[in-house]
Amino acid sequence: MTLHNAPSVTYPLGRSLFLALMLLGCWLMAAGVTLWWWRSAPPGDWRPLLGGLSWLLAGLVMAAGWHRSPAGELHWDGEDWFWDSEAWRDGSALLPPQVVLDLQSAMLLRLGNPAGGVWWLWAERAAWPARWLDLRRAVHAPRKPADLQVSDDGDKPAA
Repeated sequence: MTLHNAPSVTYPLGRSLFLALMLLGCWLMAAGVTLWWWRSAPPGDWRPLLGGLSWLLAGLVMAAGWHRSPAGELHWDGEDWFWDSEAWRDGSALLPPQVVLDLQSAMLLRLGNPAGGVWWLWAERAAWPARWLDLRRAVHAPRKPADLQVSDDGDKPAA
């Protein structure tokens, strides 16, 4: 069996519409619960007001977190992964990304660097549909061991 690494690919990652819609859905469900609590509370009860303020604060935190999510490009050169963005212009080396959730048109990736930093980013097909399958192949493909050498007959690894 001959092992091959997936072909190189560059894919943009950044603010995810999918994530924004999930956050908005959760925030609207929380609004419904808060409104139900407000209507079912006795008159003059201050706790639903505190719940409403907490709901507004949670919405602001979610919006700020989504707006500040890292944006850049994920590169696979056939051997190693790199992250390139405004903050990391030189292309930071990464550990191989882990696919945490794969929804076919969106993937939640866990990106880690050798220093121990971790980013959780959504990759979406809508960002670059022509390269989506290339990215999927690259993140799901088993990596060829770097020390694997092929003998002259091309089918068996050298001992």
